Amino acid sequence: MRRIALPVALVAAALAIVLVRGAGPDDSVASSHREAPTISEDPVADNTDVYAFVSPDRPDTVTIVANYIPLEEPAGGPNFNAFGDDVLYELKVDNNGDGREDVSYRFRFRTETRNGDTFLYNTGPIDTLSDPDWNRPQFYSVTRETKWKTTVLGRNLPTPPVNIGPRSTPNYGSLMQAAVQELPGGIKAYAGQSDDPFYVDLGSVFDLAGLRPFNPAHVIPLDAEDGVDGVGGFNTHAIVLQVPIEQLTRDRKLHDADDPEAVIGVYATASRQRLEIIGSNGRRRDSGSWVQVSRLAEPLINEVVIPLADKDEWNAQDPEDDSEFAHYYTSPEVTRLENALYPVLDNAPETGRGDLAAILLTGVPGLNFTGTTQADLIRLNTGIPPSGPVGTGNRLGLLAGEFAGFPNGRRLEDDVVDIELRAFACGYGSVVAPIIQSFGFCAGNANRSPNNLLGDGVDANDHPFHTTFPYVPEPHQGYEHVHHSMVGGP
Repeated sequence: MRRIALPVALVAAALAIVLVRGAGPDDSVASSHREAPTISEDPVADNTDVYAFVSPDRPDTVTIVANYIPLEEPAGGPNFNAFGDDVLYELKVDNNGDGREDVSYRFRFRTETRNGDTFLYNTGPIDTLSDPDWNRPQFYSVTRETKWKTTVLGRNLPTPPVNIGPRSTPNYGSLMQAAVQELPGGIKAYAGQSDDPFYVDLGSVFDLAGLRPFNPAHVIPLDAEDGVDGVGGFNTHAIVLQVPIEQLTRDRKLHDADDPEAVIGVYATASRQRLEIIGSNGRRRDSGSWVQVSRLAEPLINEVVIPLADKDEWNAQDPEDDSEFAHYYTSPEVTRLENALYPVLDNAPETGRGDLAAILLTGVPGLNFTGTTQADLIRLNTGIPPSGPVGTGNRLGLLAGEFAGFPNGRRLEDDVVDIELRAFACGYGSVVAPIIQSFGFCAGNANRSPNNLLGDGVDANDHPFHTTFPYVPEPHQGYEHVHHSMVGGP
């Protein structure tokens, strides 16, 4: 973004400041997850995680979860977090392997103020989604777009309130369930607050990668400790969409797992209009074309694969152009750091990592390959059945032999931090086929010990998942919550 200075007379006449977003063509893109410098200053548009999996209780559908607004403090009133009325949120599906969306679901939000004469978010207990005591209700629309057709699936759909506490939201579970929307064509939607299902020891990872269970083996040794969930106790805002598989595949059919047509690629974005006018009364008005300011698919890529000097350029690309950054996958800094920080490890290959390029940029042949176009997408083979109800899968996914788990899609319970730490620390080099033959990408002839035990010591989320839609956990309430939950072990 850049600010354009206007002549003083023009500013006085307009009584406004004009903020111009972006400087490229109308379809330019700008930023990504919180670790990217620009979007970290715009949390309401910050896409923090994306999940995609075959729905265990409706296996003819795919569920996509896109989370926005990182590290929401549950007690952060009176202006609690909400989706941005000035943000366009989109869930996108590529079904032909070219790295561009073929189906897009667009979400726009609208917030009402029922009583402008109070500072309160609510003036009494919120018992229903239409309760007049809720002073700041939010509504949304859902539109499906393809190159041939635009279809409005729903308008004025209610979100639930945030989870304030036992007096204000005494039956939050019922409010959350009431916000589940049945849309045409067998689609379900939910948009609202949830506990952040991502779990990771942020404190150790960003303190020179000092994984607590492996502290004694670090070049700067400390005593071994259990992991600390740095996201524990924080909420996020989730958009959850469940769509029949036949509405997502290229030929609009169901396919067996060995059929390439069964594989789709998923990512999510947030966009803002190019112009924002701020009036002298503080009110804002947006206009102009939409400029993408956030995109996300595979976890941790913009965080630990793309270096600082290239993050903004990476963020300015569509997924179809990600081959420009493939050398960061094949010669990953993460592997160099793991080898250097933990001398006890059996050094993994630091160059020629075609296995990582396959897993993260094209999909793995025989599992979720989408073609030769290298693109940051969550690739999901819709023909592979779920391993069980949400939350019951092995947290190590494919690494533990579960083909329904990450990196084939991403389930809520998948421990992507441990999986990727081990993937970067093991490695097949340029060989891809053994990944499937060995039922994991840190096994067989790439198995290295203790590399195959690396992890942050946080092995589960701090709130349980739901086994039915929308699956995401209930948010922490503001009145009573605990941060930095101790969960799991080495």
